[in-house]
Amino acid sequence: MELSEIIPHIEALIFASEKPLTGLEIVELINAAFGFMDERIMPEQVETAVQGIREKYQSEFYSFELRQSGGGWQFLTKPAFYKTIAQLNGDKFLKKLSAAALETLAIIAYKQPVTKGEIEAIRGVNSDYSVQKLLEKELIVISGRNETLPGKPLIYATSKSFMDYFGINSPADLPKIKEVFAEQMVEPTAMKGAEQAVLFIDEEVATVQVEVDVVMENTADSDSKENENDIKQREEDALTPLD
Repeated sequence: MELSEIIPHIEALIFASEKPLTGLEIVELINAAFGFMDERIMPEQVETAVQGIREKYQSEFYSFELRQSGGGWQFLTKPAFYKTIAQLNGDKFLKKLSAAALETLAIIAYKQPVTKGEIEAIRGVNSDYSVQKLLEKELIVISGRNETLPGKPLIYATSKSFMDYFGINSPADLPKIKEVFAEQMVEPTAMKGAEQAVLFIDEEVATVQVEVDVVMENTADSDSKENENDIKQREEDALTPLD
């Protein structure tokens, strides 16, 4: 089968699929649809066809494009039409994760697989509610247990829905932490207060230390002056003639 004949079938599969389709899934579906054919479609043919479809819909005449996101290929509207689509979907596009949930999600994304205890150690606060909400929204999954830690706690990782939601194909596509920090430093919930407390304690310690140093210096000066007076007095007594 020629590529020109394969392409419409691939477009139809991706368009009708409720989830992103991988290249291998497309190969299997196409071959299943044309099982009577002597020559089976090969992965290389599908890859070439997909690249052709991508180039086709990159044209400014189309409001959507073919993107590899969420672990597979899917048709997505282009970012330029976000505001228009938001009018259709209303509040669905306005719902956002809380700051606590975003912090928790970021930690899981960059540290996965990670336990709840490790998450809380980084955030400095209890994270039960945030983890539960992320599980309910299917942005994270329980990927197993940490067999090396006492009690074998559950470990969490990001889900395919997370990748789909953020438009990435794998966790490796996440922005590098250095790049994120270069743009904006995000402080954990308890970090700001903790830093202020540490600074306050440091200032107090420094003040006390200075006061102690001053007292010690004054005491040393006083002792030095007293010693000098004693020595001078003894010298004068030694020079005074006896009656």
